[in-house]
Amino acid sequence: MAKTAFLFPGQGSQFVGMGKDLFEEFSFVRDIFDMTDDLCKAHIRKLCFNGPMEDLTHTVNCQPAITAVNLACLAALAKEGATPDAAAGHSLGEFCALAAAQCLSFEEATKLVTARAKLMHREALANPGAMLAIVGLDFDEVGQITGKASSDGLVGIANHNAPTQVVITGSSEGVAKAGQLAKEQKARCIPLKVSGAWHSALMEKAGTDFAPLVQEAPFADAFLPVALNVSGKLEKSARVIQEIMTRQITSPVLWCDCIKALFDSGVDTFVEVGPGKVLTGLAKKILGSENDLRFFNVDGLPNLEAYLKER
Repeated sequence: MAKTAFLFPGQGSQFVGMGKDLFEEFSFVRDIFDMTDDLCKAHIRKLCFNGPMEDLTHTVNCQPAITAVNLACLAALAKEGATPDAAAGHSLGEFCALAAAQCLSFEEATKLVTARAKLMHREALANPGAMLAIVGLDFDEVGQITGKASSDGLVGIANHNAPTQVVITGSSEGVAKAGQLAKEQKARCIPLKVSGAWHSALMEKAGTDFAPLVQEAPFADAFLPVALNVSGKLEKSARVIQEIMTRQITSPVLWCDCIKALFDSGVDTFVEVGPGKVLTGLAKKILGSENDLRFFNVDGLPNLEAYLKER
């Protein structure tokens, strides 16, 4: 039997105007944005629709903004009876995956994201760092490079996005040394425009302060399996998910393992729910073209209608 997974994007997928057509069409989407503005005590809706992009991209705004749009798209799909068999979210997007699985309410997911964004922003200011995408080497090869480069400064793997696309994170010195070593192995290195060294030990204090907020949040057993970033495995237990989410800020995003776990469970249709097409693009790279798979993106009314027509 065919199965569908909803994939929820994270930071970096934002664009000015995102979610506006859904806001104008559905009253429940207006409720989601109102809730986000209230919880953040900021004009997230205004930033989503009108920008400027520079302000929208600030971590404290970007994380709740993308979450609001992801949840708006999810709610619009649910209204039309389109529900997934499994879910996953990339970094920030994982909180929306948990909402899709009814492990967290929309409100609780937004509360956690808002706190997460503030803590990560605080640590980015206190402990500046860098991130670099390395294309052309696999996970183990990049791991060996970061091990060698660590003598120059803290550096490790942030994201395993595709078989030969790995993002590293850490101090500017450590990341620069690792990039030099990767180029010596003929890899392509792309500096990322980020305000902090996400998923690194430089975020340790943010992770420490976030953990009790996760532990206090009302998690429920997931209604459907969620592929978790930290483990790369499918999970439904509230107790297990809650414990793993306390480590999410500083742990690598094992996205490659998440997509493989979804595929191995029988998923053959991947729907990116929220702004952008990054995650469906990565899924294609991970699973290859030899499999009979379908990919969709839902970030507004036109492609919502297209997906509902073809699903």
